[in-house]
Amino acid sequence: MALQAQESMDTMAVATEKSPVKKTFESSWLMNSQTVMVPFKNTFQMDFQHRFGTWEDGYEHFYGIFNPSNIRIGFDYVPAKNLMVGFGFTNQNNLWDFYGKYALLQQKTNGGTPISLTYYVNAAVDTREEENTDFLESTDRWSFFHQVMIARKFSDALSVQVSGNLTWFNYHPVYDAEGVYLGRNQNTTFSISGLARYKVSKVMSLIVEYDQPLTDQELFDPEPNLSFGFEVVTSAHAFQVFVGNYQSLVPQYNHALNTNSFGDNEILIGFNLTRLWSF
Repeated sequence: MALQAQESMDTMAVATEKSPVKKTFESSWLMNSQTVMVPFKNTFQMDFQHRFGTWEDGYEHFYGIFNPSNIRIGFDYVPAKNLMVGFGFTNQNNLWDFYGKYALLQQKTNGGTPISLTYYVNAAVDTREEENTDFLESTDRWSFFHQVMIARKFSDALSVQVSGNLTWFNYHPVYDAEGVYLGRNQNTTFSISGLARYKVSKVMSLIVEYDQPLTDQELFDPEPNLSFGFEVVTSAHAFQVFVGNYQSLVPQYNHALNTNSFGDNEILIGFNLTRLWSF
C-alpha cells in the first residue's frame, strides 16, 4: 500500500509539473515583427527578407514584383540561454542594424506563468555617402527601436502576441512627394502591435499582423500596417509569404516613416526565410 501511494504521488507530481510551453511561434520573425521566441543556446540563424514594390500599378509592373524592392540579410546567434543577438544589412539607405532580444518570462503549463514576455532593442545606422544625405552630424545617422512583447499560446493551433513599441530617430526630417524638405518631426514615435498565428496543419499556419502608430506628429503621421499570409516550417526552416503595406525591413523605419496606405491599394508582397543551425 505504501508503494502504491508513493507511485500515485509521483504520477501526480509529473502531471502538475510546470513545464515551459513549446513553440508559441515557429520562428523569431513573424512577417515584419519579432516574436517572443528565442532559440536554444548556441543556435545560429540566418535571415533573408524581401519586400517587393507596391502593386497599385497592377499588371504594368506585374503587381509590384518589377518595382524597386527592399532586401535584408541578417545573422543571429544565441550565446546564452534566453539571449539572442544579431545584425543585418538592408539596401534601403544602406542600413546596418544591430539588435538584442531577451526572454524575460516563458509561458508554463499546469498553472505556471500564463504568458511569455520578451524585450527587444534595435539600433540602426544609415551608411550612405555624405553627398547623398543631409545629415549635419554623424549621430544624425542613428535610430533606435524598443519593444516589449507579451504572448500567449491558447491552444496547439492559436498563438497571439501584443507589444508596445518606442521608436527614436536622432534626426527625423520630413519631405513632400517631390523631395522638398518640410521640417522635422518629433524624435519619438510610440506604437502598438498585434499578431497571431493559427496552425492549419503540422507544417502550415495562417498569420496576421497589425501595427498602429499612436504619436501625433506635426508634419507627418505614419500609416498603420496590416499584413496577412501563411507560414510553412520544417525543423530548421521557416518560410513566410504575405501581403501588407510595410516595405521597410528595420522596425523603426516602418513604425515612424511608413507612407504606404493599405486603403489606397499601396500594398506589396513580401517573404521571409530563416535557417537555423545548432552547435
